[in-house]
Formats: sequence, C-alpha cells, structure tokens
Amino acid sequence: MRCTSVLLLLLLARSLTAQDYGQKLRQLDDYIERARQQWEVPGLAVAVVKEGQNLWCKGYGNRNIGHPEAVDVQTLFAICSTTKAMTAACMSMLIDEGKVAWEDQVVDILPNFQLSDPRWTKEIRVRDLFTHNTGMGNADLLWYLWDYEPDIIMEKMKYVDPAYPLRGGYTYQNNMYAVAGQVIEKISGKPWQEFIQERIFVPLKMTNTFPTQKLSLAYVNRSSPHSRYQGKVTAFADESADQIAPAGAVWSTIEDMQKWMQFVLDSARVDGQRLISQENYQEWLKPQTIVSDAGFYPTQRLTKPHWKTYALGWFQHDYHGRAVSFHTGSLQGTIAIIGLIPDEHLGVYVFGNLDHAEVRHAIMYKVFDIFGEHDDGRDWSSEFLELYQETRSNADTTNKVTVQILPSYALQDFLGTYEDSYLGDIEIKEEDGTLVLLVGPKDKAKLISKNRNTFNLQYISRPYMTTTSLTFEDDGDKIIGFRYFNRFFKKKNSN
Repeated sequence: MRCTSVLLLLLLARSLTAQDYGQKLRQLDDYIERARQQWEVPGLAVAVVKEGQNLWCKGYGNRNIGHPEAVDVQTLFAICSTTKAMTAACMSMLIDEGKVAWEDQVVDILPNFQLSDPRWTKEIRVRDLFTHNTGMGNADLLWYLWDYEPDIIMEKMKYVDPAYPLRGGYTYQNNMYAVAGQVIEKISGKPWQEFIQERIFVPLKMTNTFPTQKLSLAYVNRSSPHSRYQGKVTAFADESADQIAPAGAVWSTIEDMQKWMQFVLDSARVDGQRLISQENYQEWLKPQTIVSDAGFYPTQRLTKPHWKTYALGWFQHDYHGRAVSFHTGSLQGTIAIIGLIPDEHLGVYVFGNLDHAEVRHAIMYKVFDIFGEHDDGRDWSSEFLELYQETRSNADTTNKVTVQILPSYALQDFLGTYEDSYLGDIEIKEEDGTLVLLVGPKDKAKLISKNRNTFNLQYISRPYMTTTSLTFEDDGDKIIGFRYFNRFFKKKNSN
C-alpha cells in the first residue's frame, strides 16, 4: 500500500483506534514541524509504522534552502549507516542457504585479507565484520579523505596495529562492513550492489532505492546536504560513501524506508514470504557486543539506559523497560535514523538535510513516547538541543587559542612531502605566504598557526569540516615529520 500522510481508510474500520491514532498523529505532526524549525533543518521526512500499519509518512520543509521545492515522500536522501543492517540481512540470506557461516574465518574466503598480525588475521570471523570489536581502530580516513578504492582499503589494513584485543573492546568501524561486502560478492558470485538490489529492494518493492550514490544520480527529486558555515545554514555538494558501499552508500525515500521497517518488524517477511529464517532473524537482532559509554551517543546523558549493545547492524539499549534497536546514519550534510521497538511492532524512520542535526533522536524518542505506554510530554527536541549546544561549546573552548607562540622554524622548513605507510602521502606547499596541506585526490587545507609547531587545519575543499590540527616534530635541527589523526607522517629525504 502506498504510504500516506494521514490514516484515511486504513483505520476507519477501527473507530476507537482511529480516534486515538488521529490525535497522536496530529500531536506528532505539530511536534516535528516545531522541532525542524527549532534546529533550523531545511527539510525532514518522517515515517511511522505500528502493528503492521503505515501510520505516518510525510515530508517537511524544503529540499534545498532558499529554493521552493518541498520535501515529499519520494524525495531521495542518503540512508548512510542505516545501510549496515541491510548488509547484515544479505549475509543472513547466504548463511540460510548454507553457503557461509557466521563463524567462518574471513581469510579462508578472502585470501588477500590481511591484518598486521597473522594470528589476528586468522581469528577474524564473518560475525566480527559486523560487530565493531575486531580490535581495529577507526579507519575512515582511508575512504573519506584519501578516497581509496575498496581493494586498496583492504590492502592498507595490514599497516594498522590493533588498538585493543580482538573482541576485547568497541570502536565503530566502517571498513569491516566493506570487507563484508566483498565476502558477499565472493560467496554469491554477484557484487554487493547487485545482490542487495535483487534480494532486498526488488522483493520489498523499494522502487526508488539505489545501492550507491553513483546509481542514484539520475533521480531528480533529491535532497541537498546542508552544513553550518560561518554561522549560516548553507547547501553543499553531495558526499559519497560508495568506496565503502556496504557500510553506508544506499540512497532511498521515506516511502521506501517505511517498507523496510515493515519488513524488519514482520520478522523479515514480505507478503507472507520469509526472506530470512527465524533463527537468523533472531541472530540479526541479538546483542553481540557491549558498547562503551565513549562509543555511544551523548543522548545517554538524558535517556539514562541501563545497557547498551550492538547487534548485527543495530545499536540497542533499554528505554522505559523496552528493548530498542536503532541506528543513525550520517554523511556530511545529511542525517538519518531508524528506531524500532520490535516487541511493540513500532518503528520510526527520520531523514534530514542538515549536518548532525540531532533532532533525529528527539523525533525517535517522541514517537516511542506517543505510541507507547509512557508519554510524559517531555520535549526531547529542546533538551537535546541544549545538550548538543553544550557539547559543541566545550569543543570550541578546547580548540580556542589563548596565547599564541609562533612557529620555531621558517615557512620553507615545513615544505615537502610526508609519508605514512598506512594512509599515504601528504604534501605541504606554500601558497600566497600560507602553508597549505594537500591530501588525497581532492582535499586541500590551510595551516593556521595555533601554538609553536602546532597548526589548525582550515579545509578549503570542504569548508564545513570540523577543525583538526597537526603538530610538526623535529630532531633539534630540522623538521622530520608531523602527527596528524594519531599517525606519524615522516618527511621524505629527512635523515
């Protein structure tokens, strides 16, 4: 059934329920629009399902700030990391077919898979690719700044030492999902994007959903990403996660994501047909690893969960005694969240086109309140806005320069090419009397003196990016390298 923004005939046969839901939906509709304006998000799209019914599906605001085109139920957004649960569902299907098992060693399937320690390489299982506890630290720079292709990303992993013992911690890790996509291709004989199209999007009739940004480019009704730049909400060009597609590259509409929620809440069935066995459906949503406080969301300061876990593509926690499975999605300038309470057959999905607009969390918890047994009228939007403004304020204070000490070397002493076996080369050049950093195929940043030989980076190609810094190191006589994102880049020809 095509999703609509009102209940219409769907609930008329149940007058009491229709009346209750009608009031709740009017309350939700008003709340979403107020929250959108409060967070200054140009456009949102929200869908709600409960007990097999499509309760709500509506767009709010505009696709691009300053332009008249409104967000509707067929406006395309990046679903970002909510892709991860789909990739885990694809693997579940192959496991149901007996072609692979959760405990199979990855290196037996992908002989080129190699980490820094042969014992570590051997111990990584298929399940580990989905649970963010392989021992590898965050490695997003490989695809986000350096823009490496998937095969190169996997080859680079051998240069990374473990950050903690295998299954002995938690660090969110996109690249292992990219490896999972390669496992799916090797086992099925089809590229991940073809497999997910045939096995999920087609049977669910998700006709406006695309596995990658590249495949979505011909779609006209699409949202533009926005970020705050110089105090103003500004539209920028789309980012892409196609290099790690199984981790976050899918693009879709709120209408199609409502179908996805119905599928998940109906224990992976569509039109009565089961696409994943009951056993693997339960495995899909079963807690796999404990998530640390540092690895979770600042929202925990207000929701106060007693436990936080990660399943196979799902964050999980308790909320007023109810088990929640959810996941956020973020690319620069666009956000998403899916939130499910399976025991109540309740789900909510939110798209937005402003960078890290945590109004998504506010809408999710508001839906849980309104359509659950606990609604104390709490204004999550205002509370989360205050929380995140405080978080940003603390970060700004940390980066603020109080007393500036000038660099110890002349400008030309910093120039040159610097190398790291893991990430690659970075060049430091001079342009108009300013140091400029060149990284990857498209990124450039100005080096702004912060304190002695530490510089803040002001990205030119992506001016909306959060300020980072690097620190040059010397041997008492000359510059020998610098530290950037916790890696040491050695200056070439520096002996």
